[in-house]
Amino acid sequence: MTSKPVELPSDLASAYVALLAEREALQAERDVAVADAANWQAEAANAQAMLSDNEARIAHLELRIEKLKRELYGQRSERTARLIEQLELELEDLVTSATEDELAAQAAAAKTQTVRPFTRKRPVRKPWPDDIERELVVIDPPTACACCGGLRLAKIGEDVNKTLEEIPRRFKLIETVREKFTCRDCEKITQPPAPFHATPRGFIGPQ
Repeated sequence: MTSKPVELPSDLASAYVALLAEREALQAERDVAVADAANWQAEAANAQAMLSDNEARIAHLELRIEKLKRELYGQRSERTARLIEQLELELEDLVTSATEDELAAQAAAAKTQTVRPFTRKRPVRKPWPDDIERELVVIDPPTACACCGGLRLAKIGEDVNKTLEEIPRRFKLIETVREKFTCRDCEKITQPPAPFHATPRGFIGPQ
């Protein structure tokens, strides 16, 4: 299966704009990935801290149970003493681990707060200079519906396409108005085609 060839811009200005847009998109994706990774790290550290805290609580309860059993039944054997001593050591280690995990979770959460939030924005084109020459071209509306031939056409809107034409030593901006009409008989919407541009979604005209 052959992949469809990528359409490349035919002029340097459009190519430069396309490269800038691609670079901004890649940078935005990188920022989002960094923020997501920091959030995941914080969640994992928080989960580990909760687990360590629960283990320390369990060990503390087990130690209390053994001490209460000794007080209740008067068991003062060497085996009971060793068991209590072992539980006390395990509890101390678990409390230390829980404290370290809690500090790690706090540090990870602090990192997520320093990550710059990112909101994906659509590229916005800058307005054309006010001093550029402009020419308004209004395409003649249809006299009949192309679908059913009906004559009761009503205008419902229009689209304005901007085409940049190069004239020797000056530029002229042509604004082509393409009026939209709807047929009152069959509700078919009619609109003339857009003018030809040298690059897709660009402004450069054929001249």
